[in-house]
Amino acid sequence: MAGTNLVDRLRQRFGAGITGAQLEAIDPWIEVAPDALVAVCTFLRDEADLKFEMLNCISGVDYFEPDAKKAAKVDWQPHCEVVYHLWSFKNKASLVLKVIVPRWQDDEPGRLPEVPSVAGVWATADWHEREVYDLSGIYFTGHPSLRRILCPEDWAGHPLRKDYEMPLEYHGIRGR
Repeated sequence: MAGTNLVDRLRQRFGAGITGAQLEAIDPWIEVAPDALVAVCTFLRDEADLKFEMLNCISGVDYFEPDAKKAAKVDWQPHCEVVYHLWSFKNKASLVLKVIVPRWQDDEPGRLPEVPSVAGVWATADWHEREVYDLSGIYFTGHPSLRRILCPEDWAGHPLRKDYEMPLEYHGIRGR
């Protein structure tokens, strides 16, 4: 369903809010600017001929190579992606959206990147965003109750970040 017509339609309606698309991928995707995300998602859900009424999942991906020798060979700058998999029952079609953000807000290590919450568009986003926040360290602004979901509240760091270092012990309990 992520055909050229849909991309053109979204670009016509949201302009610079649609920042790219890769329609030749195994799962074709459309890239959305963070500040346009909620409006684009609401449109995709509510538009009568589209009806992407289901959010299957949200994933956080950290594009970072901690090894300096390997990092010199990659053709991308470190960044994070938030990937949304949508489904339309009406059209029996899937759609993938991506939001690309810097690894750290304002390039300040430790300051989590921010993406607007879509929990107001799809209720299932509530727990998906909490998982991405907990494991990948992406902060969802406007989320109704953004807190850790898998790690304890006092856990340091985000385990799916490529530069994450597993603590040797937690509350006096030593790991392996």
